Amino acid sequence: MQLNRDALTRAYRQMKLIREFEERLHEEIQTGEIAGFTHLYCGQEAVAVGVCEHLTERDKIVSTHRGHGHCLAKGCDVDGMMKEIWGSLEGLCNGKAGSMHIADIDKGMLGANGIVGAGAPIAVGAALSNKIDGPDAEGKLAVAIGFSGDGACNQGTTFEAMNLAVVTKAPAIFVFENNHYSEHTGVDYAVGTAGDIASRAEAFGMKVWRADGTDFFAVHDCMREMLDYVRVPGNGPAAVEFDTERFFGHFEGDPQRYRGEGELERLRETRDCLKKFRASVTGAKLLSDSDIDAIDTDALAAIENAVQASRSAARPKPENVLDNVYISY
Repeated sequence: MQLNRDALTRAYRQMKLIREFEERLHEEIQTGEIAGFTHLYCGQEAVAVGVCEHLTERDKIVSTHRGHGHCLAKGCDVDGMMKEIWGSLEGLCNGKAGSMHIADIDKGMLGANGIVGAGAPIAVGAALSNKIDGPDAEGKLAVAIGFSGDGACNQGTTFEAMNLAVVTKAPAIFVFENNHYSEHTGVDYAVGTAGDIASRAEAFGMKVWRADGTDFFAVHDCMREMLDYVRVPGNGPAAVEFDTERFFGHFEGDPQRYRGEGELERLRETRDCLKKFRASVTGAKLLSDSDIDAIDTDALAAIENAVQASRSAARPKPENVLDNVYISY
């Protein structure tokens, strides 16, 4: 599907904002101002944006420990996210979520998750809720999407969730971002189906798709087809495997000694989704290099503003320790 200029601009802006958010965190974490583990999403931006550009606020997503890109792609506020990672009371979750547990229910972002494979069952629960609510005026169901990596495809929680989704015909989509490394272990070694994750989902009885996760347009087109299918009442769930790359380690501080010599340099040169996007749209004269450069400048400014605001933002006080911990029904 041909995207218009506004849609292309928005998509690139979202991808660039995620990239600069993560690149800046990579720098700031070295200062010691940010506490806790952080897992960066650089390299996988085309997946988050290509998926979420199709979604509405009725649609829900559940993320992973590597969740900043999903949050931003679903519309979470960049300042609120940065403040959350800094541990500020002004963050999206009042400083209690940090990097791995950011959520924004109003945006349909049900949370990042530090437990590998734990998002899939949550996504199925949300999908069942959507099924009970029924279709909209156009006869389409809202969907729930569970993002997972190649590591989560080995977890029993993921298997159970896929089976339950098929049995109940829940409008769920399982998005597997295969970046080839489960923490420090290669996918060819760790995944018994010769690294083919989509075939596992297919074995549960659902339709599956595969696409190049470093190509925004491939992701976008694939996701449109999937949503057209899953939004139809009675069709049930689907799954997709996006072949992608991560440019940083499993966590910040990971020395990445499991990488081959020159591997990262090669990936950044040949598998960078932002470079591919620029080449595609400028080559087709849909956007110019100056258009792209202007978006780059705006994204850098937005991240700089978010960092400065986070440094001076209010911190939680001892009396806030039990706020939002218990809910009375």
